Amino acid sequence: MNKPRRLAVIAVIIPGLLLAAGCSSPPAPLPPPAPAAPPAPSLNTSLDTPAGTWAAMVMGGSAAQENAFWELFIRPAAGTRWTLVTPPGTADNGGLVLAGSAGQDLVTGFRPSQDLTFSPLIQTTDSGQAWSSLNPLDAALASTPDALAVQPGGGQLLALLADGTAEQAPSGGTTWSVLATRPALAATPSGHRCGLTAITAASYTPAGSPILAGTCARPGTVGIFTDDGSTWQAAGPAIPAALAGRDITVRRLTRTAQGITALLTAGTGPGANLLAAWSADGSHWTLSSPLGGADLTSASFGPGGTTAIITTANRGLTITAGSSWQPLPPLPAGTATLAPGPGSTTQALAVDRGTLTVWQHAPGQATWTKGQVLTVPIPYGSSS
Repeated sequence: MNKPRRLAVIAVIIPGLLLAAGCSSPPAPLPPPAPAAPPAPSLNTSLDTPAGTWAAMVMGGSAAQENAFWELFIRPAAGTRWTLVTPPGTADNGGLVLAGSAGQDLVTGFRPSQDLTFSPLIQTTDSGQAWSSLNPLDAALASTPDALAVQPGGGQLLALLADGTAEQAPSGGTTWSVLATRPALAATPSGHRCGLTAITAASYTPAGSPILAGTCARPGTVGIFTDDGSTWQAAGPAIPAALAGRDITVRRLTRTAQGITALLTAGTGPGANLLAAWSADGSHWTLSSPLGGADLTSASFGPGGTTAIITTANRGLTITAGSSWQPLPPLPAGTATLAPGPGSTTQALAVDRGTLTVWQHAPGQATWTKGQVLTVPIPYGSSS
């Protein structure tokens, strides 16, 4: 091709390209990023069972220096003092996850840490005096206090993994199988209406059906789902109209002696509201009044359906079904979690390296009273 002809071809091609560019539609704007979900509540928690109240807390030193160790305590149902019952022989630097059962039973899961890549499970049937190993999870438990549950009356186990998969196993955890994944749950009609973005908790209804909870992208929708044997059904409470435009995250979902208790966050950041919800069957709910400007650090569940929380502003509050949020006096230094007790009493469990100090508060008191001091042997340097 000679030069004049090449110029002629170029003169034809360029207008065609410009015309094609002019006819194409501009690129669609990117959707706004979804608001960041609130972080999971701390694994520091306490849980009421027929055996008494169990509390798991991190103690010791720096986690970066592998000197943070998780310890387990029990306050017997008929007692007022705490006893150290941490299961021996398993590295617990990654955190403990508790699942209460009938009688004196408790199943404890160990989150992986250091070279541990799976989650051992261990069980007691005598209030922590002796422990026996169950078949481990060949994966990591999620870093949430509600990542492990025991079916009431049946002993079946339910676990939420770090990747958002829910697995189940018969009593004893002999064989684990997938119950649900986040994509599969999100693809169900109920999950699609919610716009499910994450699974945050796993439990059982009082009747023994699996119940999962998470975060919805659709404002005003509570992501709580029960398994009816064929598919997952939406089972969350209706949100008050004043909060219907906010994203809802289920922060805690726990089976108690009274049924199911959930803690919900509406919105994110300083303007978030916290709500408690109670259900006797996992589908019919009573909602608390909103607690404004509150984000959750730790939550615990005690006798009589009492819930006790610590907020990111280091405020302590309690609530029971049908009542309002009750503020506690300023928390003692080092309070890791709260433990509701009988008669509307509350204990603050404060940690200072290897020392646990138990502070007591009764209704009408303006201050905390020191009730017990426990020295816990911490094996500093044993994990390095």
